[in-house]
Amino acid sequence: MNHVTVIGRIVREIKTESSTSGMTYLRNAIAVDRKGKKDEADFFDITAFGKTAEFIEKYFSKGRKIAISGHLQSNNYKDKEGKSHTSVAIIADEVDFCDSKAEQTTKSEGFLDVNVTEELPFE
Repeated sequence: MNHVTVIGRIVREIKTESSTSGMTYLRNAIAVDRKGKKDEADFFDITAFGKTAEFIEKYFSKGRKIAISGHLQSNNYKDKEGKSHTSVAIIADEVDFCDSKAEQTTKSEGFLDVNVTEELPFE
């Protein structure tokens, strides 16, 4: 069985791309905290396709906490000098939010994000 679930923070700004066949995809990475280790994290490459990629681009941004459930995929390739390499990425099948409402930031255009930390003077 090839299944992995991780929770971490998105490392880079999110930008979807389109393949030559028109399939939407994105490549990014997440930082996953090491259990019991303060200020230590592992970084994993993630790839998402189609509606999953579009959902991530619409609702997430760099630094947001995300839960990813999917499978591992290894890729073999040769660099410019002809050396063989292998990379492993998490292919996202499902994603979910992990931030609290206070931590969330939106990507809505035309609206200013305001984080209220004091009680409002009216009810």
